[in-house]
Amino acid sequence: MKRRTRRSVPASLTAGVLLAAGVLTAVAAIQRITGHQPWLDYRAVAAAAHDARWSDLVPALISAAVAFAGLVLLAAAVLPGKRRILPLAGDPDSGADATSCRAALRAAAAGVDGVGRVRLSAGQRKVKVRVQTARTRTDGLADAVRAAVESRLDRIAPVRRPAVSVRVRATREAS
Repeated sequence: MKRRTRRSVPASLTAGVLLAAGVLTAVAAIQRITGHQPWLDYRAVAAAAHDARWSDLVPALISAAVAFAGLVLLAAAVLPGKRRILPLAGDPDSGADATSCRAALRAAAAGVDGVGRVRLSAGQRKVKVRVQTARTRTDGLADAVRAAVESRLDRIAPVRRPAVSVRVRATREAS
């Protein structure tokens, strides 16, 4: 079971750049073999590279850009991706889609009487619920929303149970 996202974007970009370089090299080689003028003249590229000095601005910028791209690709390969599967208690290979869990928690908060709009962000350690209501008095609404979200968390049963924080905001009515 894949618990983290795959690194498809950096892999696709790297594959595209390598494919373009390979195609360009193959086309230049085929044109040279057939006796046509190549799109990419090796002698012109070699002469330009030979005439360039490390103290010039263009080689320094190109080198910095290549080094930065390498560091970004290295970081993408080493750092973990965003969690997609939420591990559940019980069977070691059981899990639930993190997006579905957030939707279930959002629906539990929206089901509380008096809740108008719900914004929910769920991390590994904390679930933040922001609720808007049309009521002028919000006494007890935060506790009711927290109880509903915690009840739904009990039914989902994640391995690591996140803390729940609720913020209630009453919408102001125009006078």
